[in-house]
Amino acid sequence: MSGTGSDAPRRPRALLWTAVALLALFAAMAVAVGLDPATPFTQRLDDAWRALVGAAPGSGSYRWFLPMTFQYFGELPGVLLVVVVLPGVLALLGRWRSALFLLAVNAIGPGLISQAAKKLVDRPRPAPGLTGGYGPLFPVDQGSFPSGHVCFAAALVVGVAALIPAVHRTTRVAWWAIGGLFTLGVAWQRTLVNAHWLSDTAFGLVGGAGAALLMWWVFWPWLRRDQSRPAWWRRATDPDPNGQVASTGGALG
Repeated sequence: MSGTGSDAPRRPRALLWTAVALLALFAAMAVAVGLDPATPFTQRLDDAWRALVGAAPGSGSYRWFLPMTFQYFGELPGVLLVVVVLPGVLALLGRWRSALFLLAVNAIGPGLISQAAKKLVDRPRPAPGLTGGYGPLFPVDQGSFPSGHVCFAAALVVGVAALIPAVHRTTRVAWWAIGGLFTLGVAWQRTLVNAHWLSDTAFGLVGGAGAALLMWWVFWPWLRRDQSRPAWWRRATDPDPNGQVASTGGALG
């Protein structure tokens, strides 16, 4: 994926080391929870947050527009958006490298890392018990650690940020702010519906962001090439310096 020649863009080490640090933190937490899945060291905080935020069955607090938007994001509508719509649009724009990047981000973060941790750690979901509170208000799969919804959201936010050229600083800052609030909203919703403990959501964010940053580092030269090239219809019609219509030969090379 790396470019050739002395002018090839170099992958920034800060991206790699940040990704490694986040993934190492995620792995350490997975080991810690795996040693005592029922009562890890975060359980007191998790119980306190559940008592504060968790909704009761039949409550309208989790059925209105905002929490349901976060719920659907982690289901078929969100998956179609991230796996089909966004990569498809990028491919139509001639940004096939960027499309592959988004697919890789989703496969490594929410796909591989999240699902592997769920199976290996196998932390119990919140459930009715002596400490009070309720169980999940929507169907859930095996393993509470980490939150797949939050991992998915964090990976998407970092992935889209990677597609915004650095020269568009205002746009990227705005996206980080919007995406950060969105990810926190997903984390809140997953605890609101008793699908996850608070620490599950926190480390879903860590794992998803770490995986996306790692893919950003891997795909860095390809993303730079996509960002430096005009869309395919502009390459087909823009005149060259000699007044001729630019050739499209090798445009996707």
